[in-house]
Amino acid sequence: MNYRILGKTNLSVSEIGFGGEWLEKHDFEKSVSLIKYAETKGINIIDCWMNDPKSRAIIGEGIKDNRDKWIVQGHIGSTTKDGQYYRSRELEYVIPAFEDLLKKMQTDYIDIGMIHYVDSKEEWKQIQNSDYLKYVFELKEKGKIKHIGISSHNPEVAIEAAKTDYIEMMLFSMNPAFDLFPSGENTIDNMLEDKYEYMLKGIDPLRAELLNLCKENNVGITVMKGFAGGRLFDAKRSPFGVALTPIQCIHYALDKSQIGSILCGYEQKVQIDQAVAYETATDKEKDYASVIANAPLHSYKGQCTYCGHCKPCPKDIDIAMVNKFYDLATTHDDVPQSIKSHYMLLKHHASECIGCKSCESRCPFGVKIADRMKLASNLFEK
Repeated sequence: MNYRILGKTNLSVSEIGFGGEWLEKHDFEKSVSLIKYAETKGINIIDCWMNDPKSRAIIGEGIKDNRDKWIVQGHIGSTTKDGQYYRSRELEYVIPAFEDLLKKMQTDYIDIGMIHYVDSKEEWKQIQNSDYLKYVFELKEKGKIKHIGISSHNPEVAIEAAKTDYIEMMLFSMNPAFDLFPSGENTIDNMLEDKYEYMLKGIDPLRAELLNLCKENNVGITVMKGFAGGRLFDAKRSPFGVALTPIQCIHYALDKSQIGSILCGYEQKVQIDQAVAYETATDKEKDYASVIANAPLHSYKGQCTYCGHCKPCPKDIDIAMVNKFYDLATTHDDVPQSIKSHYMLLKHHASECIGCKSCESRCPFGVKIADRMKLASNLFEK
């Protein structure tokens, strides 16, 4: 495993990291074993944006024997309200959620305290003179967090963060599809076809500006959404019309100087092996440019990457999982019984959607969720 210095933090992080998303969907001991297995492969950085106690406890159990060898990105502002995920800057939610993070992680500090998920320029401005930011600074002064970072999908927000003197690193969405699209307040809504053909010739100017600014200011970057929820591995679902490999997607991120680590999601040990195989891959195996250059053009607007930011749902529907099962099912001529069975085991189903569309306002990718709930209901429940 190769290691890189993560910007101003001076932390040495593994090029291949561990994205903790979806751990709660699997057996507790199996998930703990995944983390321990990742450690044997040299992986030493893990992200926990999730608010649920099971995910946090899994990570805590997985790293407790070698806590000092792990670098944890823990998110401040990923909280719980009425039993559901609630992104908040209100201290009545933020403080208990962070204290719970420490408890579940079985630790007294988090290596990088992440200002959780800021995609709105207005929200970024509001944070600057808030009690929330004062609390973040207090955590660092007390040693409960060692460094301060931010997570965002919007390069406009990330650029402003990189200009500050307190942001040491950021968690940012990056893959061959996202980076070729024009940016904006609603990033995915601005992926217009007439601009896409032009942008195929190079990275979106705002994202290029972000990378240059991070290099100038020594702000490190860890990468999320590197595989676009696995969509880039499937030619039918890839916006390019061709499939990429994990190694190609990983190289796309690590090919950039300010990137410290790409945080990949794992459900099985073989997926860890596939990611770590990057370290011994040939130049031919890493080559993504020729694939993209010869790919047909497609729009990425409206494609779900199962990130979970659509939460909370007033009916407690697991929107991301409904979308995932729907996408899996529609790759077949007939709905496989196994996928339908998994769908029916969900606590709440798409038919319960009331069409309030509050989830759509939180989706970074402009997915028409209410429409997809109708499609999923008709597919699985009729």
